[in-house]
Amino acid sequence: MATWKSRGLRGSLFEEIINRTNELYRDRGTALVQKIPTPITPIDIDRQTSHITLAYFDRKSTVDYIGLAQGIALCFDCKECAADTFALQNIHEHQYSFMKAFEKQGGVAFLLIYYSHREKIYFMNCEEMARFYERGTEEGMHKEDGRRSFRFEELNPRFLYDMPAEPYINYLEYINDYLDWKDEQNHGKES
Repeated sequence: MATWKSRGLRGSLFEEIINRTNELYRDRGTALVQKIPTPITPIDIDRQTSHITLAYFDRKSTVDYIGLAQGIALCFDCKECAADTFALQNIHEHQYSFMKAFEKQGGVAFLLIYYSHREKIYFMNCEEMARFYERGTEEGMHKEDGRRSFRFEELNPRFLYDMPAEPYINYLEYINDYLDWKDEQNHGKES
């Protein structure tokens, strides 16, 4: 079973900004989105500070966040990347499967990837994630270009956003952009 040392899951500034954004959405009645805690079992606890210093994961978690925004079910995971290449090992099989199943039920599943060295946020919809993920599977490795990563330049520039100066990320705007794009794609197929 996987274990965790206390320096491993300290939380990131990116996730903290998402948490603040979710509080703002809730306070304004715009959306209700919650962070899903990772289930752990403590092994060692520092008695002076009462902090967990060693633990193991009870079971695999699904995604970081799940909720509802104006009638739209959504789930997403936050990732950070300090380079232009994003390793697919950062998207776990159980997360990917959950997100695909969530979309089949009519929800919107996505990743928010923060490229810290560029100060950019990328909204990756489930379909795009599936394309990269399938390319990196064992089956995809036998095809041309079966890499287990994707590069920054492969991403759709339409879903690339600047990291805002204020401590909020209006990701509902990103979802709207995605839904508009999806409508455009569907209307293009009908013509």
